[in-house]
Amino acid sequence: MRHNKKFNHLSRKANHRAAMLSNMACSLIMHKRISTTLAKAKALRIFVEPILTRAKEDNMNNRRLAFSLLKQKEVVTELFQNVGEKIANRPGGYTRILRTGFRLGDAAEMCIIELVDYNENMLKETKKATKKATRRAGKKAVKEEVAEAVAEEAPAVEEAAPAAEEVKAE
Repeated sequence: MRHNKKFNHLSRKANHRAAMLSNMACSLIMHKRISTTLAKAKALRIFVEPILTRAKEDNMNNRRLAFSLLKQKEVVTELFQNVGEKIANRPGGYTRILRTGFRLGDAAEMCIIELVDYNENMLKETKKATKKATRRAGKKAVKEEVAEAVAEEAPAVEEAAPAAEEVKAE
């Protein structure tokens, strides 16, 4: 019986699976983002998150445990010097999986797995959403909001005009 044996075997023997996950984890740490199938990305997330947690504290024991799983000295150095410092304040959830569609050859679901703190586009603050008019507010409330928005922009235009006249006078 398979009680409490939940991890995905990925149709591979144990040695092959371990080597593949190790190589994928090294690529993820070095490149900060890789493209793979959804099943492999989910298995990789389970494999790499404990390693990233160990990287938050730089000591010899954590380095040896990371090296025993990753098998590449340059990757362990990158992990503890750069990645570990950047994720030091994050309590968990170091990776993000973004689905990208299906592969043409075999229709496997593809995705991008990335380190959360390295995606600059997602880290930027989004613009504040403007209030949308509801049916209950009616047209009067919408007109008042538009009038307030126009009134806020109007002083900026009036201030710019005198500055232009001063330049012409000189």
